[in-house]
Amino acid sequence: MLPLIDWYAARGDLETESGVSYLIRADATTILFDLGLNRKGTQDPPLLRNMARLDIDPAEIDFVMWSHPHGDHIGGFKNQFARQAIVRQQHDPLAGKPVYTTIPLRLTQGRSILIQAPRLLAPGIATTGPLSRALFLMGYVQEQALAVNVKGKGLVLLVGCGHPGIEALIERAEHLFATPVYGVIGGLHFPVTDDRAHVGPFRFQQLLGSPTLPWQPLSKQAVKQTIAYLKARDIHYIAPSAHDTCDWSLRAFEEAFGDDYHPLKVGETLTIEEEHGGQQSNL
Repeated sequence: MLPLIDWYAARGDLETESGVSYLIRADATTILFDLGLNRKGTQDPPLLRNMARLDIDPAEIDFVMWSHPHGDHIGGFKNQFARQAIVRQQHDPLAGKPVYTTIPLRLTQGRSILIQAPRLLAPGIATTGPLSRALFLMGYVQEQALAVNVKGKGLVLLVGCGHPGIEALIERAEHLFATPVYGVIGGLHFPVTDDRAHVGPFRFQQLLGSPTLPWQPLSKQAVKQTIAYLKARDIHYIAPSAHDTCDWSLRAFEEAFGDDYHPLKVGETLTIEEEHGGQQSNL
């Protein structure tokens, strides 16, 4: 998995923002998971500029998957409000690609495939299907995670923001595929001591993106409870995204998981190799 957009980068020439886009390669399948934020709404967004700097050819992408329809995951708030999946208005390099989404889209340059239930997308790769959760002032959000079977190890979950709760996503995946989750990569939404999207005193990730009420904000105890849950589920690989999780929370995960913790940075590939002779899952 190669992060194309996130909060931290491995190189100075790569751009960062409080959004997510990951390039996932699994055997013969290449997936673009989310489209980043493009906060300035430019015709050549950070996603495309980073792809060029990392020598990523858009032609190699088989399909696009939206984790959920929030602007920091689908290429900006214009796309969110217009319900469109457009990276660039003219000469969009992703034009014609299938887009798996949890909401109906009005696409002008691609093919929208509405996900309403768990679905196999390619050999060993599936969506959990949408899980719903109410967020303060934003109503219900439908979020899906990508499950990739790594032979001999188990399922690796790719998560956008984890709005439904990582516990619910893990339990959905393990119930569907009767295989333990080996690793979790992506957003877990723990802006406890800091907020990547704050403007002045307003902490938008804490206020708008959380299931808690403003007078009962996410706490350090919630982070500790999630860590305890993941340890109890015997998670062997954890790489939380910094786009929606503060540095205090990231350090807590690193201290708890030690060598099983992996920093997630734009331009730095995360690799989980299959175990030869290992048992295959039901996915």
